[in-house]
Amino acid sequence: MVELRLLGPVEIETDEGLPLALGAGRIRTVAAVLISEVNQAVTVQRLIDLAWDGEPPARARGVVHNHVHRLRQLLDGHAELVTRGQGYVLIADPAAVDSHRFRSLVSAARDADPRAAVAMLRRALGLWRGEALADVPGDRVRRTLGVGLAQARVAALQELGAKLLLLGRYGELVTELTAWTAEHPLHEELAALLMRALQANGRQAEALDHYHRTRRHLKEQLGIDPGPALGAAYLEVLGRGPAAPPPSVAVRPPAGPPPPGPYAEGRRPAAPPRVAQLPPAVVDFCGRARELAVLEQHLDRVPRPHCLVLAGGGGTGKTSLAVQWAHRLTAEFPDGQLFVDLRGFERPPMRAGTALSAFLRALGVPEAAIPDSVPERAALYRSLLAGRRMLVVLDNAGTAEQTRPLLPATPGCLAVVTSRRRLSGLVVRDGAVLVGVGPLTPGDALRLLANALGPQRIEADKPAARELVRWCDGLPLALRIAAARLMAHPEWPLGCWTRKLADERRRLQELSAHDADLAVEASLYLTYRGLSSGAARLFRVLGLHPGPRVGELDAAALAGRDVARTRRHLAELCDAHLLEEQPQGHYVRPELVRLYAAQRAVAEETRSDRDLAVRRLLDQVARLRPARG
Repeated sequence: MVELRLLGPVEIETDEGLPLALGAGRIRTVAAVLISEVNQAVTVQRLIDLAWDGEPPARARGVVHNHVHRLRQLLDGHAELVTRGQGYVLIADPAAVDSHRFRSLVSAARDADPRAAVAMLRRALGLWRGEALADVPGDRVRRTLGVGLAQARVAALQELGAKLLLLGRYGELVTELTAWTAEHPLHEELAALLMRALQANGRQAEALDHYHRTRRHLKEQLGIDPGPALGAAYLEVLGRGPAAPPPSVAVRPPAGPPPPGPYAEGRRPAAPPRVAQLPPAVVDFCGRARELAVLEQHLDRVPRPHCLVLAGGGGTGKTSLAVQWAHRLTAEFPDGQLFVDLRGFERPPMRAGTALSAFLRALGVPEAAIPDSVPERAALYRSLLAGRRMLVVLDNAGTAEQTRPLLPATPGCLAVVTSRRRLSGLVVRDGAVLVGVGPLTPGDALRLLANALGPQRIEADKPAARELVRWCDGLPLALRIAAARLMAHPEWPLGCWTRKLADERRRLQELSAHDADLAVEASLYLTYRGLSSGAARLFRVLGLHPGPRVGELDAAALAGRDVARTRRHLAELCDAHLLEEQPQGHYVRPELVRLYAAQRAVAEETRSDRDLAVRRLLDQVARLRPARG
């Protein structure tokens, strides 16, 4: 089935997954109008009015005829574009139009239960590739066709937010809304929803900061004060009654130079305060003997590296390992420990400048003395660390560029970075040491379950415990979620839970503690969302492959792309720890990753595209099958 796309740049893609070359200019306007009104007659005059904003040249009618002729040539064999009366009709399945699928999913979500509604709304919002009709020239056509779609998009996000709040998935909602409010800084309802999500997630200060930031935008750009929705959210965050009005004037610092202090005239304090920002270590931490031994070996090296990167897939326990090891090193770094969650896979991630400001404040720098530019902040930060022995833990880093300004330069300091990516830029350019963090060994995984559930419960049904470890892929996050669910039902035998996980259709859903920060599926989603479009599509179609081991030729066949491009996308998936490369061009993946890929394929690939990908794979297998006598 041909794909007709309006939710982003206008695109037409054939059954074989090949994009049609529409070219630039008003042919895209003509195509957009015909697609938006598929199976309905569109008059030539309407096409002219929309294409030239109501001021057409004398030859406009002939230009439209030429554009329609060109579209017919492109669509030949894929869809029909016929003349009807004084206009044209594009004949196609409405489900081929992404805007139609978007509205259908949003409509279906209204009558679904909250969990199903969230899945439908995510599928609907996932169809968007940017602003609707992003590359169509002309203001009138974007106002006529695009504004309603943009409003429907925001309404769908609000509905998604309401469902996530109902389900208590606050962290997931914060991630979604932070990106949206950055794109729509004047949208008060979205701002109010983000404030409530931040408050529910225990981040009251950030919720209030977002209110003040939105209020300033409204005042500066529109000259208005916050409306009732935003004001009510402000009062809720403050925990005040409805009679208390929100402030109408921003609190501004006093005019004039900053008061004299230790940073006046460029002087630095003699001794920054000792900081101890490490989160608490996990009480029942177990295992990781290999990784801890590797970390200790690097700590004993001469010269010692200044940066260690703990890289592994989502849910492998990188943060727990980093914090556990950091607590063991407090005597080694007597001047203190700095810690920051860089939120590298949330939208938007924390900026390096924001993290530097927090570090500088912790080191005793007054707010007024913090430089404006990131390079100046980084220079002051490194100056304060010079001659000291401090440990810096940079958790959940997204890129090397986000991390590099936060690295200490003095030999007595050490940075420990955790990331879902390998951050090869830090290894190549900055001399960082990479330490992989994978699943727990079977023995360590059983010990984790025994710590949580008690050794007697594990010993009572050892085969079921081993099966539980297998269904969880040895992933600490999955094991802890399973243990939490079992702790809530002490009378359940382990086999009862393993039977639930044995069903592939339910496994990801069962491995959720109904909180976005404690769900395997949500963890995989954050990694998946950070992929390039090509790697994301390859990840989805790999979900159609039945086994854990995939060859690069099979991957290229599934994607319908050449091997060279497929290798680049495979390398990106390996960097994100969604695949692991093996010798002779083979790749393996954990079972939970395979299930999530299959789920994304069903959610985002059409049935015809999935069928076509499987046919290409079968043809590839047949070509490689040895000839039989």
